[in-house]
Amino acid sequence: MTGLNKVFVANRGEIAVRVIDACDRLGIETVLGVSAADRDTLGARRAGRAFCIGPAAATGSYLNPQAIVAAALGTGCDAVHPGYGFLAERAAFQRLCTEHGLVFVGPSADAIEAMGDKLHSRALAAEAGVPVLTGSVSVRSAAHATELAADVGYPFLFKASAGGGGRGMRVVAEPDQVARAYDSATAEAEKAFGDGTAYLERYLDRARHVEIQVLGDGSGKAIHLGERECSVQRRHQKLVEEAPSPIVDAATRAAMADAAVNLAAHVHYLGAGTVEFVVDERSGEFFFLEMNTRIQVEHPVTEMVTGVDLVAEQLKLAAGEPLLPQEDVTTTGHAIEFRVNAEDPARGFLPAPGTLDRWSPPAGTGIRVDTHCYPGYTVPPYYDSLLAKLIVHGPDRATAIDRAAAALDDFTVDGVRTTLPFHQALLTEPAFLDDGVHTGWVDENADKWSALV
Repeated sequence: MTGLNKVFVANRGEIAVRVIDACDRLGIETVLGVSAADRDTLGARRAGRAFCIGPAAATGSYLNPQAIVAAALGTGCDAVHPGYGFLAERAAFQRLCTEHGLVFVGPSADAIEAMGDKLHSRALAAEAGVPVLTGSVSVRSAAHATELAADVGYPFLFKASAGGGGRGMRVVAEPDQVARAYDSATAEAEKAFGDGTAYLERYLDRARHVEIQVLGDGSGKAIHLGERECSVQRRHQKLVEEAPSPIVDAATRAAMADAAVNLAAHVHYLGAGTVEFVVDERSGEFFFLEMNTRIQVEHPVTEMVTGVDLVAEQLKLAAGEPLLPQEDVTTTGHAIEFRVNAEDPARGFLPAPGTLDRWSPPAGTGIRVDTHCYPGYTVPPYYDSLLAKLIVHGPDRATAIDRAAAALDDFTVDGVRTTLPFHQALLTEPAFLDDGVHTGWVDENADKWSALV
């Protein structure tokens, strides 16, 4: 039992179920905020109470901070857990919760702001001694970008300062691509984040995406729980994650962990966060990418290899309990997570909402499924397409892959197209089996996925 009595879960889907389960284990009551489209979800059934916070459109419900705070107060909650996405990394939402006496299960607004602005976070990372890629100041125009590129070099990446999830990012290989990429990146960033500010950053064409899970107590103390490899991506959107990384050696692992802990301590980080790096496949050097100030979609692979319940740790830290000692964190075996999305890989991963006529996840040794779905559930068209996360664990990577192949074969879904065929195909690819997948590999092999049935 923590010092929290009742938590308002301000999210939906599998992460809402995950937070509710963690609260149940800690003896904390829960209220789930639901939109009009989510009244019959598994989360609504599992929570102590479900409270409608607005219409199906996220702007009127999950992205409406005033409605969420009013609902949390009106239902007698003393804390709000934002999950991931939606308002989880909005400093103004954190402040609104705090101003009304609600504990925000996450970092301070100052930390969210500091790490949410990528230009600022790069500067803070450098202050903390974390390696950063060559980059630029904010870009004023396409012509200004061309001038800055002379110092950054080609290829470079346009990045939205307020961005995330791959939005507002464009690779530029040659000078004649600058103007079009600048217009596209800034327009997308403005639409997605209300801020079109962009900057240039050196682009690694053979990069691996490796991230460190951290926990902080808000006073300048932080620990790490090892790394995750997230290089299987489509257009910067992660599809598969694993822990530990198959390409990181002991020395690099220690250096990355130290860098992540130093950065978390530097910003007095509270709760669970992730410091993301790119690793140059050719040189082995690693560089700061960004820090996510929330629980990650891929947190279960870290939980599977460490045995630490990260959501429970979030709740404990928010209640003022002490930080888990670093020496208590140990890693055993290998875990891989597969995102099962309502998307059609054969059609460029287009969203595929509909009704789940059949939903039969696998079970067995080393298998975990995090989901909000059930037979007959209607996948709405309004939100993210994630249906479930299949996580497998084994004593080593080879065993985890074998278990994953069997589990994917046993995962039956009828009624909507999903990414299951992609994952099954991935496990036959020599590049994945031999640890050779970089962040651009999925996009480079698009023809393979268009042939999937």
